[in-house]
Amino acid sequence: MSEIQKEQTLEEKWENATIANNFIFYKVMRNNPDVCQELLEILLEFKIERIEMSQEEEINVDFGSKGIRMDVYAKDAGGQKVYNIELQAKDTKELPERARYYQGVMDVDLLKSGQDYKDLKTTFIVFICVDDIFEKGLAKYTFENLCVEDPKIKMGDRAYKYFFISQNCDKLLDEEQKAFLKMVSNNKSSNAFTDKVKKLVDNAKRNTQWRKQFMDWEREKTYSFNRGLEQGVQQKAVEDARNFLNEGVAPEVISRCVGLPLEQVLDLQKQAR
Repeated sequence: MSEIQKEQTLEEKWENATIANNFIFYKVMRNNPDVCQELLEILLEFKIERIEMSQEEEINVDFGSKGIRMDVYAKDAGGQKVYNIELQAKDTKELPERARYYQGVMDVDLLKSGQDYKDLKTTFIVFICVDDIFEKGLAKYTFENLCVEDPKIKMGDRAYKYFFISQNCDKLLDEEQKAFLKMVSNNKSSNAFTDKVKKLVDNAKRNTQWRKQFMDWEREKTYSFNRGLEQGVQQKAVEDARNFLNEGVAPEVISRCVGLPLEQVLDLQKQAR
């Protein structure tokens, strides 16, 4: 495929992008705190005095540890509540684990040396999903730590996790929640808030700087994906070569069968001795 063809494909992705696109969601919410606050109020069903967007797009705990990049990371005006809101268009099969890791990294970031554990903020981690990742048919899954022996007993650690499922949104009783989640699925606005979001999405797509950032972001994702595939193929070839060596197959034959250089197969043979 030529570079021109790739560019056309990326252009089509940009033109077809909606609020369900991670990049668009990030730009719209991060650059419009009032809209982000309104969305949080709709989803969490309580009023927020004011939110302040974190200046950090990434949180790194320590050298060598996995950092996190969040779509929206904000605190309320009093600094006692912290919000992380993410849009997930595809089920990556690891969202519960990601929510757990986000919680841990956020807590480490929020609690400074010398502070008491009681100083930890109340945290709300919100995932807006298209697919029902739990496959139980709910439109909203709310999690907090409860006692297994008696679920009426709450741990009281003030850590809450929410998963909203757009494909099941018709089951929601809250009409504002339903309207936004329907927009995630079909890109159609049906009330004042979704009209506002739709206009912001349209404005975002007219921003030439954001368009370039999107193109670069998509290219990097494609490169990382292809590199991961190549590494996976290479690892599989090495594993197959080791298995063949254990069975006594000649290195020359293994090299031809698995596609590894003969020198690499001979090195693997030496390592196995």
